[in-house]
Amino acid sequence: MKRNEPVSKIMTTDIQTVHTGQKLSEVRKMLADNPYHHVPVVSGKQLIGMISATDMIKLSLAIYGVDERAVDAMLDSQHTIESVMTNELTTIAAKDTVRDAAELLSKGTFHSLPVVDGDALVGLVTSTDVIKYLLDQY
Repeated sequence: MKRNEPVSKIMTTDIQTVHTGQKLSEVRKMLADNPYHHVPVVSGKQLIGMISATDMIKLSLAIYGVDERAVDAMLDSQHTIESVMTNELTTIAAKDTVRDAAELLSKGTFHSLPVVDGDALVGLVTSTDVIKYLLDQY
């Protein structure tokens, strides 16, 4: 097993991001239409927060059974990306090891680690990425 493999070998670099000027309904649609569960919030290239599918579910449960247009109207009128995003993030550097990522993700508090170079977002590594890496080793 490669013990010192950098996280850059397993991270996703083709990341969909949002900025605080966008509507929350756009985030809802991104998460509904794509296989990922986390959307980084950026200002330019600087990472400033994350929104997860779980964050969106918490908001949407209050209006369960209402059609999408009504959900989007409610989301956009009552919430902003900044009010929903998590801004106290645990990040990892691209040169850090897969083991470092596994240690952080194993705490179970979150399932996605933004990979940064300084303040710039360069990728995401998820618990699924780490599991796939481990499977490839056997």
